Amino acid sequence: MRIQKGKLSLFILLVVLILTLVSTTPWVWNHITKGLDLVGGFEILYQAEEGQTVNTKILSDAASAIRSRVDMLGVSEPEITVEPPNRIRVQIAGIKDPKQARELIGKPAQLTFRDPTGKQILLKGSELKQNGAKVDYDQQGRPLVVLQLKDAKKFEQITRKYLGQPMPIYLDDNLLSAPTIKEAIPGGIATIDGQESVEEAQELVDLLNAGALPIKVKEVQSYAVDASLGSDSLRASFIAGIYALIMIFIFVIGYYRLPGFVAVMTLILYSYLLLLSFVLLQVTLTLPGIAAFILGIGMAVDANIIMNERIRDELRKGKSVRASVRSGSKRSFLTIFDANFTTIIAGAVMFYFGTAGVKGFAVTLIVGIIISFLTAVALSRLMIRLLVSSNLLKHPGWFGVREDEISDL
Repeated sequence: MRIQKGKLSLFILLVVLILTLVSTTPWVWNHITKGLDLVGGFEILYQAEEGQTVNTKILSDAASAIRSRVDMLGVSEPEITVEPPNRIRVQIAGIKDPKQARELIGKPAQLTFRDPTGKQILLKGSELKQNGAKVDYDQQGRPLVVLQLKDAKKFEQITRKYLGQPMPIYLDDNLLSAPTIKEAIPGGIATIDGQESVEEAQELVDLLNAGALPIKVKEVQSYAVDASLGSDSLRASFIAGIYALIMIFIFVIGYYRLPGFVAVMTLILYSYLLLLSFVLLQVTLTLPGIAAFILGIGMAVDANIIMNERIRDELRKGKSVRASVRSGSKRSFLTIFDANFTTIIAGAVMFYFGTAGVKGFAVTLIVGIIISFLTAVALSRLMIRLLVSSNLLKHPGWFGVREDEISDL
């Protein structure tokens, strides 16, 4: 039986595409946000002082204000988590001056409306009504921000005095917006236009409400992770992962022969796509995340092993290679699906009830399972069927099955 070159060429093309895609791994790795346990940093836990009205919305507004402060430090992707009923956890990777971060984050948010020079304070955030900022739309459907102030008469006097001039809005010393006063505004309701998107308008609303509702917080716990410790942890995890992959690849290829090579190709693609998902989903990679990453590789190779073992079982019964691949793939699917579905449920529970580190582990685990279905299940079957259709895999020995193992029935 002649080899079908078209099917074989398509298989080879898939292998070349996988290896070409994976060659961009260094770029992907450099664009992944690493947690403070990998690159070092600073974590601080704040708690709202007693005697204040605190709820999840107020905590979220305060977290938005804290994020704007952290952005002033020049660090990327801080992890700011609201922990009801009254706590906010801040994790900043790569911070070089924890003292500066503590001083900047810990003080209450001060929202101010200033004169055109930005020096004289005309209104304070406390003069906004509670949740007095919201997103609305103009007649053309463009987003704008609506403000409601407590003292309508005072606001009208200010807008009349500075008619035609900008009124800068600051959160602490950070300029949020500088809308121009187009007319005297009675009634205490003003609008700020010029927002390019709903997301931009909502971000300004969150900051305005956070400034209008400053809550006093106290530091409950803090600790710093030295950058060298993070680097050592990252290096050790990386080396352990490489060793694990090499051992898995050697075993799979040695035991399953050419289908083992297919499994290795899909595992390589799985690892790449999972790293790429960290970039696209803006996931912060931590040590628990790396643990979930390595566990996901084990589960992905397990899917390949289950399928190949089912195919080998069919070959031992005396079926043809084509029939064995078809039957073995079908028999293995439900087993693989059940195992991965229960793991997704466990990951969802960990994400819902877990802390930040546990949630990172859960997200990585769930995303890894989804990607493994695309690579270790769907792509593996496609590549093996291409090899079978090309008539290259026409002997049971390619699956590691000896002739004396095949039943005479």
